[in-house]
Amino acid sequence: MTALPGLHSVAIMTAEPPNLTWRPMAVSDAAAMADLLNAVDAEDHVWGRYTVDDAADELGSPIIDLPTATLAVFDGPTMLGFSAVHHEPTAEVVHRTQAAGAVRPDRRRQGLGTTLLRHGLETARTLHARHHPTLPLVVESVYGEHVDGAVALYRAAGMTATRWNLHMRHPLGAAIPVAPVPDGLRVEGWTAETDEEFRAVRNDAFQTDGSARLGAEEWKVWAVNANVRPELSFLLRDVRTGTAAGIVLTVCWEADTAATGIRDAYLGVIGTRPAYRKRGVAHALISHTLRAAQDQGYGRASLRVDADSSSGAFGFAQRAGFVTQDTQVHYCIEG
Repeated sequence: MTALPGLHSVAIMTAEPPNLTWRPMAVSDAAAMADLLNAVDAEDHVWGRYTVDDAADELGSPIIDLPTATLAVFDGPTMLGFSAVHHEPTAEVVHRTQAAGAVRPDRRRQGLGTTLLRHGLETARTLHARHHPTLPLVVESVYGEHVDGAVALYRAAGMTATRWNLHMRHPLGAAIPVAPVPDGLRVEGWTAETDEEFRAVRNDAFQTDGSARLGAEEWKVWAVNANVRPELSFLLRDVRTGTAAGIVLTVCWEADTAATGIRDAYLGVIGTRPAYRKRGVAHALISHTLRAAQDQGYGRASLRVDADSSSGAFGFAQRAGFVTQDTQVHYCIEG
């Protein structure tokens, strides 16, 4: 759901309207931001619903500099659109910045999206020069492939589609796979005491695909925030060595539940340490999590996978009973 690193301008624009206010975003804009995001999601169905608290948490994040990295446009008290850029503090090989934003559906084709995307690209370069000037820069934006205006906007800015993420859902019930816990491992739930182990497993699991390691502050913002569900988050531990072998971290958004009437268990982070791969760790964790969600009255589960991943994540999720709902595209530009 995270808007600041994952939402993007969504339509080609023409003549910019007059008498609007342009300024950086502030934490006090949480209600206006939530209203904008919900209006966009009702039209585009791209990320889910937001509460005011959800928006406030993102605007209050310590890892984004609102005065430097954001721009919003207002018509009176109504937020019409915004741009926000998130950089990787811990980048080592390539510095990937996320240029995010949104435009209210009834105010598209007025020049707002073009201005906001331009802000995102320019700000990404400014942050790159400040934080990682010796590394190659990639600016990335993500949006649903079914939104034609977004596709046209990114292409006009010189951005190229490089990755496709599949949003998949699981109906629970009889479709839950049977996958026993591998010998020598045991299941444990997420606690404040094991949180650092969850982060360490995530970082080790994703180091081979070029993803930057998440620092403690980023982890708290994007993974273990107010929407995390400890009762649906698990790790498998090596009984002999005490090593955490793999994890599932699950979230559920109250605003989505209120809007749809369905509690969705979103498996936001799934990771296995390289030394424990090909032993059924992820299969066991997902099966255990889906069973727990079923037992706790959730209506479905969901996740996102890279369609082109060499890990075979799509086939793995499909065999576990997940069905593709929609596709998000990553658009990138270098430098």
